[in-house]
Amino acid sequence: MRSLRLFHFDPFFSTDRPSHATWSRHNRKLCFCEMSKRYLQASVLGLTFDCLGRFVLSHQWDAEEPKLVVCEAKLLPKKTSNVDTPHYSRRMSSSTVTMPANTIIKKTQGQEGEVVLVTFFTCPEVGLIVQDVQSLPENHHKLLGVCTPHYLLLSKPSSQLPKVGLVKRMAMRDFEGLESCDKATREAVLNFSYNMTTGNMDEAFRAIKTIRSEVVWESLAKMCVKTKRLDVASVCLGHMKHARGAMALRQAAHEPELEARVAMLAVHLGLMDEAERLYEQCGRYDHLNALYQAAGEWDKAMRVAEEHDRIHLRATCHNYASYLEGKGDTAGAARMYERADTHRSQVPRMLIDDPDALQTYVSKTKDVQLTKWWGQYMESTGRMDEAIECYEKAGDYFSLVRILCFQEDLTRAAQVASTTGDKAACYHLARRYESQGRIQEAVHFFTIAQAYGNAVRICKEHGLEEGLWNLALLAGPREQLEAAQYFEQSDHPLPEKSVLLYHRAGMLHKALDLAFRTQQYSALQLIALDLNSTSDPVLIAKCAKFFVDNKQFDKAVDLLAVGKQYEEALALCVEHDIPVTEDLAEKLTMVKGEGDEGLRVRVLESVAESALAQRNYHLATKKFTQAGNKVKAMKALLKSGDTEKIVFFANVSRQKEIYVMAANYLQSLDWKNNPDVLRNIVTFYSKGKAPELLANFYVACAQVEVDEYQNYEKALGALGEANRCLAKVTNPRDPMKHQKAEETLNSRMSLVKKFIDIRRLYDRGDHESSLTQSRQLLQSSDADLESAVRRGDVYALMVEHHVSAGELKAAQHLVEEFRKLSPGANVTYYIPPSTIDKIARGLGLPVSSLVPPLRDTGLDVRLKLSGAGDAEEVAEEEEEIVEDTRERIKNGRAYAV
Repeated sequence: MRSLRLFHFDPFFSTDRPSHATWSRHNRKLCFCEMSKRYLQASVLGLTFDCLGRFVLSHQWDAEEPKLVVCEAKLLPKKTSNVDTPHYSRRMSSSTVTMPANTIIKKTQGQEGEVVLVTFFTCPEVGLIVQDVQSLPENHHKLLGVCTPHYLLLSKPSSQLPKVGLVKRMAMRDFEGLESCDKATREAVLNFSYNMTTGNMDEAFRAIKTIRSEVVWESLAKMCVKTKRLDVASVCLGHMKHARGAMALRQAAHEPELEARVAMLAVHLGLMDEAERLYEQCGRYDHLNALYQAAGEWDKAMRVAEEHDRIHLRATCHNYASYLEGKGDTAGAARMYERADTHRSQVPRMLIDDPDALQTYVSKTKDVQLTKWWGQYMESTGRMDEAIECYEKAGDYFSLVRILCFQEDLTRAAQVASTTGDKAACYHLARRYESQGRIQEAVHFFTIAQAYGNAVRICKEHGLEEGLWNLALLAGPREQLEAAQYFEQSDHPLPEKSVLLYHRAGMLHKALDLAFRTQQYSALQLIALDLNSTSDPVLIAKCAKFFVDNKQFDKAVDLLAVGKQYEEALALCVEHDIPVTEDLAEKLTMVKGEGDEGLRVRVLESVAESALAQRNYHLATKKFTQAGNKVKAMKALLKSGDTEKIVFFANVSRQKEIYVMAANYLQSLDWKNNPDVLRNIVTFYSKGKAPELLANFYVACAQVEVDEYQNYEKALGALGEANRCLAKVTNPRDPMKHQKAEETLNSRMSLVKKFIDIRRLYDRGDHESSLTQSRQLLQSSDADLESAVRRGDVYALMVEHHVSAGELKAAQHLVEEFRKLSPGANVTYYIPPSTIDKIARGLGLPVSSLVPPLRDTGLDVRLKLSGAGDAEEVAEEEEEIVEDTRERIKNGRAYAV
């Protein structure tokens, strides 16, 4: 049974399981089965892509060769379908299988027509294998049969052709040139093609080993182009004795793309269409461009270069221009040379024998270089007027001035040179003036041309000192040196000019020596400004000594600092009390790692001490910080009184001592009315690990609440915080003092709490109990009462009660008792004046009898002084407190409670 195995690739099917169908001639049934992986690998290569997306119109078996079958296939209609599986019509013939629309695959570059002939070899192991795909002419009607080496086709009748001779033969691609070969050759070619298709190379070579015809070997080589077997192609070329093709094949071996190597083989075998397709397939448009140029298809070559091979566009245009030039098309060649940007040299070469055409081209293009070249050409022929016109159009003023000087028209040449300022033109004109002895004009145009060496030379030769001085100021170091030597050695020396020119020329030693010899002190100051750290130390010391001798100490210090002579600069600064500015301090600061680190630290601390002595506290802080001495930096910053920077510095320093210093300073401020300052004090004491000092601060807070606001509840809370701070001290150095401080603090808390309870009893209406406990409080804690609870507040509570009860006499006795216990105290500070007034009016007594006039008892003197002093005095006091506090912390004696 002979069967036809047709296949299709459905884009909606998995590529791992392609399907194929077997059509039986005898039972006229279409059977589906699964392809093997080997068939899939073979079918997705080479010509198989050319037959994808088609359906079979008819098929024919070869009349003599049993394993050869040919199908007539047509493109699927461009429609879409939602069907996911192949669907075949029930009314199908034995020669037509209709594929579904969803198997449409885009036409590849290898597809050349709507209907193609697909040649298959049948293999028992893998089924059908595509051997060749060949397009059919448009006037064909049907495939009638196959008889190797021909296809039998039926053509369509037309009005121009008679209805006879419609059956035609078309040679198979493998037998092109072998249509009349004998049977043995035909069988050998078929066996070679079959084994090549199946990959059996041993059998393929065995099938053709007896062939001697070069025509047959050429046909086999062309078959290798189709199968892309270059190893077989090299054997074929050897039997063909095609040396050029073999050499080209070896040279193409370095190409990375297989298609490019196969295309080179196709070119030497004359398969231009196949080579073009292969180059397009692998994207080697550079080779495709070269192929089109070699074939003379310049339109295609230009299109490929413009669209895909832009890097070779100019080369393509140049080659096309050479081709047009060879054909005699000078106009087209000129256009292509312009596109290639080679027209400036190629067009004059091309038109050199036709001067009129060349002049016309130059005048039309208006290219500057071409116009200049034409001017040179005119000058070489002696046509000076036309050359001058061309040079003017091209802007070549040097050539224009050169011709005018040649014609002795120096006036016009000077006008052109002055107007344009062209250096080359001015230089040429200056040389012409010099040769004629016109010195002033020569110097003028040498100056415009910036040829200062020539101008200086002329001035020296002719004694033009004023002009030499002006030129030297504009010239470079070499000319300035020559001018300085001239002024120094002339008959009438001009030392001030020599010193300045030596200085500008960079010869500082020479300038200083001359300045000292001629006593040019103003010039010395200018020279000193250009000295830096790279200058000669001897030179710097010499200039510094000059400034010291002339009482210009600040300049001497600055110069020594620039010269990195730090110790000498600092000694001079301290000796003569030179102000240490920010700029001078930076000059005196050594770069870290530049020299000895110990010297660097000593210099920084010396600079900081000088700034501190001059009350430049911020600069002193900066330099102490750079020296690594943050404690001294903090002391300097405290003297500045800049609270914001003090807080910032303490936060970034993160040292216990600095935290304590900052907190002590902040206590000198109005922390009672500034919550931020209060919070920073607590934070800094906490970070400084100084719970004793923090406890003292909380005690001070409690005293403020009592003295200023009579708020004993908050005072009790502050004392509780102080007690907790003292409890954090787990290992005091002096346990006895620490215990005494805790006992004192607990006693104060007890007294304050007792007074708070008395006030609460009075507020609840238990007046008798409150009065009794108040009297007990005054009697039992007479020694320690004033340190915790103000005696005046206790008496004020009792007086208020008696006044509200109408017992004015008892209230009077309490006021007098308080005055005896606290002589000189301000009674109205504790008892409201309205209460005093009510008692006096009720008893008929004058107010002065209850409240005598106050005398200045010296109370709060310290408070007034500390509030009125400046920030520096407070800082000095805080510094002493810090030193004392540091010592007390070490000895465990920081108990101010």
